[in-house]
Amino acid sequence: MAARVREVVWAESARDTLEAVVAYMAQDSPQAAARFLDDTLRVGTSLTTLAERGRVVPELNDPVIREVLVHKYRLLYEVGDERVLIVAFLHGARDFATWQKSVTRD
Repeated sequence: MAARVREVVWAESARDTLEAVVAYMAQDSPQAAARFLDDTLRVGTSLTTLAERGRVVPELNDPVIREVLVHKYRLLYEVGDERVLIVAFLHGARDFATWQKSVTRD
């Protein structure tokens, strides 16, 4: 049985956060920032066939919204029939409730 393949799309707010984190890291170490970006994009791309592997986001308890960890960051995504929408890229120590109030899905 062939694996289901979905398109992976980054919400603008998630992409902007990733870019800001990489830019901040690059101030100290461009090489570390490049590795971090590569790791993050690789994890995101892997969701094309492995979207169900992430855990359900505990704060939401919605089986459609899942997350995987990338270093100290939470990559939150919504699993659809044809695509995976990466809805957020949050530092693991960030207050989830504050983020949830401040963001809308793109």
